[in-house]
Amino acid sequence: MRAEQISVFLENKAGRLAEVTSILAEADVNIRALALADTSDFGVLRLIVNDNEKAEAALKNRGFTVGKTDVVAVEVEDRPGGLHRILDILFKAEINVEYMYAFVTQSGSNAIMIFRIDNIDEAVKLLQENNVTVINGSKVYTL
Repeated sequence: MRAEQISVFLENKAGRLAEVTSILAEADVNIRALALADTSDFGVLRLIVNDNEKAEAALKNRGFTVGKTDVVAVEVEDRPGGLHRILDILFKAEINVEYMYAFVTQSGSNAIMIFRIDNIDEAVKLLQENNVTVINGSKVYTL
C-alpha cells in the first residue's frame, strides 16, 4: 500500500523549477502532486508522477540528482477535523509524520494527502484498522 515519490534536488535559482517541468513535459510525464521545500542554496522538489521510471531517466539524463522515497497516500475526509483524525491516529501510536502534502483530484468527496512516515508498514496497518482508506501506489499514479 505504498506509493513512490521522486525527489529532485535543485539549486535555488531562477529557472531551475521551470527546467524540471519542461523536461517532464518533453518526456510526457504528468505531475500528479508536488511539494517544494527550500533553503537559501537548494531546494527539494517532491513529486508524484504517472511514470517514475520515465521521469527519473529524463531528469538524470539532464544532470539532475533524483531520489526515490516510499510514501503513503491516504483519503482524508473533506470536512473540518478530517486531517486531524488521521494525525491523531498516528500520534497515539507514536508514529512520526516527517512531512506531508496535498494531492489534487478532479472529483470526489475526499481529499488525498501524501505522507512521509517513519514506519510505513505499521502506519498503513493502523490506518486501515481505523477505517482510513490507504490508496495503492498504482492507483495514485493514475488519479
